[in-house]
Amino acid sequence: MTPREAINQIQIAMNEAIIGQETVVERMLLALLANGHVLMEGLPGVAKTRSIKTLSNLVNSDFSRVQFTPDLLPSDVTGSEIYREQNGTFEFQQGPIFGNLILADEINRAPAKVQAALLEAMEERQVTVAGKTHNLPALFLVLATQNPIEQEGTYPLPEAQMDRFLLYVNVPYPPAADEAAIMRLVRAEKTGNAAEPPPKIEQDLIFAARKEVGSIHVADAAEKYMVDLVIASREPQRYGGDLEKWIRLGASPRGTIALDAAARAHAWLHDQDFVSPENIRAVAPACLAHRLHLSYEAEAIGKTRNDVVEKLLEAVVPV
Repeated sequence: MTPREAINQIQIAMNEAIIGQETVVERMLLALLANGHVLMEGLPGVAKTRSIKTLSNLVNSDFSRVQFTPDLLPSDVTGSEIYREQNGTFEFQQGPIFGNLILADEINRAPAKVQAALLEAMEERQVTVAGKTHNLPALFLVLATQNPIEQEGTYPLPEAQMDRFLLYVNVPYPPAADEAAIMRLVRAEKTGNAAEPPPKIEQDLIFAARKEVGSIHVADAAEKYMVDLVIASREPQRYGGDLEKWIRLGASPRGTIALDAAARAHAWLHDQDFVSPENIRAVAPACLAHRLHLSYEAEAIGKTRNDVVEKLLEAVVPV
């Protein structure tokens, strides 16, 4: 099996298990191919948890779930030193962060210390406990979820920390046409009549696919388009109008890096050997939305970050 066949198999199986959320499935595969993390936001019951569990069932990997709560401690995520009375030594006991695919469920329900421990591990790909550094697995993807309702008693992620996520994915309700299909699928799973999943994909094929993604050609014009989009978010006064009124602070250089990585993954996923403006435009909302800080005026009139990214795409024209 080739890397492309392996990823196609995962995509087909995920779309069969997560009906009506094709864009969400594609975003998750982009993160997997680009070796980045995903922040997913959506109402309860829209398959946020199901998506990462389905992916873990399709790849030969260790899945860990951390249910974030206000009483969670950093060591509950990273692990801690355990004293062994038998031989009088301390032994490091790994926390759930040492899995391959990590579900950080309702990340905004845990206090800042716990969020910081997770985000540091995501960035550094390692955990330091009692002065010792422990490397995380080579295949390491965090999918953090947030619930946009019931904000009482939550700890919103600092906007600067959201930069650590490669992609932000807003999960909508599925289309009405797919609701009956979802009902039938869950019924079949509960009665044991669901179709058998395909054989699990080995991690080596994921790494091979990432190498192919890394070889996708990015022309100077495509690089300039990505840079222009990010600069436009920082200097919206160049374009005036709504952009100048809506953006308080633009994307950091991580936004440019994310655009490059995700656009190459998108091109590869669509069987292209170079990055086109269409690839960049397709991934721009997921790469830039969570990196923009909106003005009070934009929030007052109900504009979302995705609305602002769409306005950026209208204003900035590729060469």
